[in-house]
Parts: sequence; structure tokens; C-alpha cells
Amino acid sequence: MIKAVNIHKKFGDLEVLKGVNLEVKQGEIISIVGSSGAGKTTFLQLLGTLDQANEGQILYEDVDITKLNTNKLAQFRNENIGFVFQFHHLLPEFTALENVCMPALIKGDSKKEAEQKARLLMEKLEISHRKDHKPSELSGGEQQRVATARALINNPKVIFADEPSGNLDSKNAEKLHQLFFDLREQFNQTFVIVTHNDELAKMCDKKYEMEDGNVKF
Repeated sequence: MIKAVNIHKKFGDLEVLKGVNLEVKQGEIISIVGSSGAGKTTFLQLLGTLDQANEGQILYEDVDITKLNTNKLAQFRNENIGFVFQFHHLLPEFTALENVCMPALIKGDSKKEAEQKARLLMEKLEISHRKDHKPSELSGGEQQRVATARALINNPKVIFADEPSGNLDSKNAEKLHQLFFDLREQFNQTFVIVTHNDELAKMCDKKYEMEDGNVKF
């Protein structure tokens, strides 16, 4: 479903990615591990269209996203990609329900449609009872579940997760990890996860290690 071919990325004279190749199939959950500075997050941001490579191709099925202009890329991202970060990036002035609705409203759904989808997701993720609470009133685990619901609302092809349980205690981390696999069972959802958590990495279908700007198979 996703194919990265010969991806290079430089920041000034520093070459962070040195010809990375990777394929991800529909419904796979893969982990990318490695030491800090190995290029994991940079690669994830390129796959997720948040940054552009200096060289190489990234294909989603038949779409080469490296050839899309800024507006087309933003539309593609909104419709096909979900993100869950270490820091949940919820908007503090909005309720949990409103935060989940945001990507659907940006896509053009009506408020009624967006809220209907958000309520269903929040019910599945067992946070519907917190829908009217603002992020500051939620626990860390609840905040990440809201962020996960937000990532899922447009039914994306893939979810990219960057250290998703990095700020959670072991109990909430375990619950979040299991949630990803439950979502795969329910929706055939695809996940690409950057993590330092060995337990999560081992649970995944495939585990790749980034070292010196490349992926070890």
C-alpha cells in the first residue's frame, strides 16, 4: 500500500536519510526502532507528507505523493493519513468531541456528520463519557485516546504514530498498544509506529531498525 523508494533527506550538510527503502501492506502494523538521531521521526514525517524528501519516491498505491503540489498534498493528507504523536496536540480551548471532529470539518463534513462519526469512535474507544471535557480535564491515557479517535475520523489509509505511549505510564501504555491491534481487527487499519518501547515493537507484524540513516531488514 505504501512504498518508499531511495529516500534521501538532508538538513544543510547533514544527511539524515541515505536511500531508505520500505514497503507497507494494507492492514500491517509495523514498528521502526533505533537510537535517537537515527532518522526515525524524519522518515515518518516524510511518509506522512509533513516534510519533503530531497530525493526518492513515496507511493500510496498508484499515487506518487512527491509529485503533488502543496494544496493537493494537504487534501491527500487530510483524507488518507492520521497521526498520533507523543504529545497529543489537542486544542486546549475545545472539548474532546470538538477535537475529534476537527479533521472531518476541515474535509468538509457538516457539523452533524462530523459529530455523529466522532461519537461512534469515542464510544468504541471507551471515552464517550468524557466528550464534553477539555483536554486539561482528561488523563494522559484519555488524551491519547481522543487523539487516536481524531486520527481515525476520516477513515485514513494509514495511521502514523510517533512515540504514541512515550508519555504514558505502563498500564495506560499497554492499553493504548492493545487499542491499535483492536482497531486493526475492526477496520483493517494500517499502522506505522516509531517507538522506543520494546514490548510494542515486538507485538508488531514487522520490526525495522534505523541505523545511520537507513533501515536494516
